[in-house]
Amino acid sequence: MDNWDEIRTAFQVARQGTVSGAAEQLGVHHATVIRHIDALEQRLGVKLFQRHARGYTATEAGQDLLQVAQATDDQFTQLAGRIKGQGEGVSGDLVVTSLGMASRILTPILVGFQIEHPEVRVRYRTGERVFRLEYGEAHVAIRAGKMPDEPDNVVQPFMHQQMALVASEAYIARHGMPKDEADLKNHYFVTQDDDNSRAPFTRWLREVVSDDRFTYRATDDRNLQDAVIAGAGIGFVVSQALHTYPELVEVVERRDVWSAPLWIVTHVDLHRTTKVQTFLRFLKDRIKTLEC
Repeated sequence: MDNWDEIRTAFQVARQGTVSGAAEQLGVHHATVIRHIDALEQRLGVKLFQRHARGYTATEAGQDLLQVAQATDDQFTQLAGRIKGQGEGVSGDLVVTSLGMASRILTPILVGFQIEHPEVRVRYRTGERVFRLEYGEAHVAIRAGKMPDEPDNVVQPFMHQQMALVASEAYIARHGMPKDEADLKNHYFVTQDDDNSRAPFTRWLREVVSDDRFTYRATDDRNLQDAVIAGAGIGFVVSQALHTYPELVEVVERRDVWSAPLWIVTHVDLHRTTKVQTFLRFLKDRIKTLEC
């Protein structure tokens, strides 16, 4: 196929589901999108999309084409990420990804780094999706749990994430302080809205208290922390960041079983670039000063 623009347009129509969405993503007029789709279907001699009131849905032939387009788009993204990270100084985008729970630790470090290197633009990515280093979606990833084993990644130990079980003063005023671990079953809790969560502290808590005691659930780590602060229930926060929550009180002694190792992960193609190496040194120096 000698016209990548048409394939790229079809790819975006499939991803967005509408001509207007694809046009906005590509920065072209919607008429251009329609023209590209019509030309591609005429050249291939098949219908790539079913048109309906809500938008466009790929046909079986369209799905086959889009698998190739996806692979090609991923390769271009990977190449762009590597090129952007090579041969440059400490400037441009610095993309870091982690679980949202680590924000209280990482955000001050990222801000400090940007202050020291004002030509850097920080992009901090969190969420359920794992951002892929091999496709240039991040320069540095902070991963939790077992040591990552993806090929072509450089993995270094970062720190051991300790957790603290806490309640707000407002919650304690209403429900009192747990007398001990056995008394936890008489209290209310904030937790992840995911029964399959592999977090060790979440698994531990579900073994200690009954399901009806989880009266506030959320998918976002920031919202869980806000709910604990607001007095919705007892919950976990990263102990290394506990000093930033003056309104929270630990309700039981910390347990080793709650903790998990954190890892610094970089892709081998970007690991030794000036920007990444400078940030890694800064990150490791700052993490030593954290209060436990």
